[in-house]
Amino acid sequence: MMRTRPLKVALLGCGVVGSEVARIMTTHADDLAQRIGAPVELAGVAVRRPSKVREGIPAELVTTDATALVKRGDIDVVVEVIGGIEPARSLITAAFEHGASVVSANKALLAQDGAALHAVAEEHGRDLYYEAAVAGAIPLIRPLRESLAGDKVNRVLGIVNGTTNFILDKMDSTGAGYQEALDEATALGYAEADPTADVEGFDAAAKAAILAGIAFHTRVRLDDVYREGMAEVTAADFRSAKEMGCTIKLLAICERAADGGSVTARVHPAMIPLSHPLASVRGAYNAVFVESDAAGQLMFYGPGAGGSPTASAVLGDLVAVCRNRLNGATGPGESAYAALPVSPMGEVVTRYHISLDVADKPGVLAQVATVFAEHGVSIDTVRQQGKDGEASLVVVTHRASDASLSGTVEALRKLDTVRGVASIMRVEGE
Repeated sequence: MMRTRPLKVALLGCGVVGSEVARIMTTHADDLAQRIGAPVELAGVAVRRPSKVREGIPAELVTTDATALVKRGDIDVVVEVIGGIEPARSLITAAFEHGASVVSANKALLAQDGAALHAVAEEHGRDLYYEAAVAGAIPLIRPLRESLAGDKVNRVLGIVNGTTNFILDKMDSTGAGYQEALDEATALGYAEADPTADVEGFDAAAKAAILAGIAFHTRVRLDDVYREGMAEVTAADFRSAKEMGCTIKLLAICERAADGGSVTARVHPAMIPLSHPLASVRGAYNAVFVESDAAGQLMFYGPGAGGSPTASAVLGDLVAVCRNRLNGATGPGESAYAALPVSPMGEVVTRYHISLDVADKPGVLAQVATVFAEHGVSIDTVRQQGKDGEASLVVVTHRASDASLSGTVEALRKLDTVRGVASIMRVEGE
């Protein structure tokens, strides 16, 4: 039986995502009511610029006083799409304290203070949902914390930033340099005027922290995630990757140690075999590869950003939270019972592709091989090309720790025959 009294929703932010959330709530109102079991009513919209015309949103709903809106007491659900740490953190906390559940798309806040927000939500018996914070429209958080709740997830490997994937895909397919590809991404609207959060890996690192926490039932904060940007990736790196049957992606990688005693979370460019499903993810799309004991290998693919895709995830959470509200229940909260330590990057083991500029004379390869052996790093393949007294030496290792590889590179730089280290890149996805 349909309840006639509507559930009231406060919307914080009415930009690209917020305006789309409001539009879908209005145009799909009848369907949403049937799915939830009660109507949902947009009761207020907090914005910074009230004078701006917002199609479909009555002017009397618009306010600049977000704090007063979330403290009204008659609000059932607060949808937060303003981003950033403050005032979002204070507003979400106030919403819980005044009886509302929260749906958020705020990856930065959740990666930094997710545990504290979950604690406040639990204290007040309210929901905190955030499917839209990680991969736009791609259902990922709910499968990890509900569909795979009875399984053991060992690895989450993914492309979680559409801007960086567009840039690297353009470099791969056209041979363009990094700056040229970035300029095109900016012109097409894929990259912000200041692309730092994307290209330096901050956006992906926040998402990795959230994914690792859910997958491994362990609190993982943004500071726990190793981060490396992609500005140093060159057209020469792509040529080397192609010679190995690989391409290059900016990956978020969350792994459980082989002995199960710790986890790691990292974001960096990596070569990945063309045979791996992630290698075929093109343009601004996202994809996440999940490996678990019972389910095996799963892949989630789709648009990871944009107004409509992100709003789709927000509305999915809104329906779930409203259903819980009607039933007097709450959904899954934070699961951090495992409390596994997060290992530093130096302990991470992977393969490496190292390109060296060396003197073109006898004995160089032997010297380089000796340095690798002295640091316990096993060489898989070596390729050397030389001309006019100079040469390039490409070494691909077997699996080695980041710390041992760092020691190897430091020792290589001290060799008189090594002119420089042109590039170092990890090889993933085997």
